[in-house]
Amino acid sequence: MSARRRRPGIIALSVALIAAGGAGVSVLLLQVGHRTDVVTVVRDVQVGQVLTETDLGKASVALDPAVKAVHADDLKSVVGKRAAVELKPGSLLAPAQVTKDSVVQAGEQLVPIGLEPKQIPATALVPGQKVQLVHVPAQGSADTGKAADAAPKSIDGRVVKASGAAPGTGIVVVDVATSAAYGPTAAAWEAAGALRLVLAAPDGR
Repeated sequence: MSARRRRPGIIALSVALIAAGGAGVSVLLLQVGHRTDVVTVVRDVQVGQVLTETDLGKASVALDPAVKAVHADDLKSVVGKRAAVELKPGSLLAPAQVTKDSVVQAGEQLVPIGLEPKQIPATALVPGQKVQLVHVPAQGSADTGKAADAAPKSIDGRVVKASGAAPGTGIVVVDVATSAAYGPTAAAWEAAGALRLVLAAPDGR
């Protein structure tokens, strides 16, 4: 068989391969182009703030299956709930970032704790983190000698929010929810500069 007679067959095969390749590219483009309508955050929302429709928006994005986001059809289901964490504009809203519970629950009080740079744990403080507020008498106070012979007093608490470090001083303010029975005591320790914050184990022990 001459080279001239074989040429039409080669051309036909080439066309078939190109067509098949084109189909594969089309499928790939369809997969990459698949988008999901999700809920986005359009305004700053503080921890515990009730979400309104003006805080939220919608966007169509190519969403990785590993990313959990509230679907646009469910927007109204999150309106009226509270932000469990601080929400920033431009971010996707995840189901775990909202809660129907009040950040400060019945029987609790919120105590702001100011931490100097040397008192701030290297581990990031996040909402829900269990902590202990430990009474550490200031040096030279009447209670210093007593404290050396006795176990320090402590109050269990839960982080509600931690601010960023203040410019110049580096002080971080941590809002801690404690039992209402111990809130005034923790506030007094804080005012006297005799309070330290200690991270507790996940189970609170």
